[in-house]
Amino acid sequence: MQALVPLFPEVTEAQWAQLTAMAALHREWNEKINLVSRKDIENLERHHYAPSIAAIKFLKLMDGCRVMDVGTGGGFPGLILAVLYPKARFTLVDSVGKKITVVQDIATRLELKNVDVKNARAETMNHEHDFVTGRAVADLRTFVYNTRQLLAKGQKHSLPNGILYWQGGDPTAEAEAANLAPVFSYELRPLLWNDEKFEGKRIVLYRAQDLQRCKKPDIIPGG
Repeated sequence: MQALVPLFPEVTEAQWAQLTAMAALHREWNEKINLVSRKDIENLERHHYAPSIAAIKFLKLMDGCRVMDVGTGGGFPGLILAVLYPKARFTLVDSVGKKITVVQDIATRLELKNVDVKNARAETMNHEHDFVTGRAVADLRTFVYNTRQLLAKGQKHSLPNGILYWQGGDPTAEAEAANLAPVFSYELRPLLWNDEKFEGKRIVLYRAQDLQRCKKPDIIPGG
């Protein structure tokens, strides 16, 4: 974790302590459940924590902001963001029960009071949030189709309400396939040691009011 500290002066000492404790819990659980590939667990902070923390470079949230992290898996980026934004409310959702068990345990043991955990599919839910987050959960069209009903339109934070997505691949191809372009994009490689692992990786924002024009996925979830 110490290698990350110089990159993120915005993170407080108390938050680094929480994140360090969280990483220990992720490693403990990874011995039982494959949250991160076994060969990649040594790079947990560098490959999984750092890109999640990167949001602090541009994302400012008002108190009471509502965020849903869909397909949270081991809690990336939802658990990380909950530490960084203690006055926002985070709902972490995943359809895989054993992963939700892990996320709930970590949130409980770290006493993250701003985290709720749900074992559910996003397309079955319908609550208004300022942001929906996801990290390499599905192709863009499927993710938008599953989550757009979760969002309220508006702009009172540093970015307009919408889907904040940790994305890889060809952005032009994704935009054409979905008929949807982001209004904000943050490249990760320049920040993260210029590591080639992050080549083409970015955090993008799709505005809530633009999501209805996204093309439907070829296979409709649940259809």
